[in-house]
Amino acid sequence: MRTDGGSPRRTDPGRSDAGPGRAGVVFRAARFVARRRGARPALHPHGVVLAGRLDVPAQEIRWGVPWCDRPASYPVTARWSRAAGLPRPLPDGLGLALRVEDADGPGCPLELLFTSSGRGRLTRHVPIPRTSATAGPYTTLLAYAVGVGQGVVAAFPAPDSPRIPADPAAVGAAAASRPVVFKLRVGTPAGWRLLARLTLFREEPASGRLGFDPYRNCLSGFRPVDRLRALRVAAYAGSRAGRSRRGGPAGGRT
Repeated sequence: MRTDGGSPRRTDPGRSDAGPGRAGVVFRAARFVARRRGARPALHPHGVVLAGRLDVPAQEIRWGVPWCDRPASYPVTARWSRAAGLPRPLPDGLGLALRVEDADGPGCPLELLFTSSGRGRLTRHVPIPRTSATAGPYTTLLAYAVGVGQGVVAAFPAPDSPRIPADPAAVGAAAASRPVVFKLRVGTPAGWRLLARLTLFREEPASGRLGFDPYRNCLSGFRPVDRLRALRVAAYAGSRAGRSRRGGPAGGRT
């Protein structure tokens, strides 16, 4: 993230948040699972990698965050996945992970993790299993600090989106035949306010180790709130540590 002076900075929240106490327990548990989960991660094992674009429009009301207030387009790498890997046609929690390239300057991406959930004041914080990838919104579950305010960030399928089965192959095929579009919005006291437009337009090879971490790759004015931060950071760090030791497969959310 950027410091107050504006220079890019990335921190490694691994060991410092994985010390004594609950964070340490979470770190060790995540590392243990990551080392033993084999060819696929324990969570979000089945997914598809997609290339896309994020367009930030001109805003009538300013957010107070340069990335949000500056009209621009950014290349995106996304991974859509089934959380538990349950066989179809069973419903499953669905995940949408985004890496927005160069959001905070060259080589400084923004990463976001969304989970299928509701749009209400309570249900936006609750994972909801689905049988369709475009049946409803995906949210960050926990709030983000956006400028001086805060709110859950969500990705809503465009109103004219076709119903896509919750299956990686179906999502990849749908993106290849017709761009899959989402509207990114922030939940504010006045309602859902538009932030950006996400377009996913083709499947990409799942080469290399692709992981996402919204705490390591966030912006100074656009970041997850501190609630449960230490535990979540410890989980991400433990997962990275375990995968690093194994050599790690492609895909996954951490």
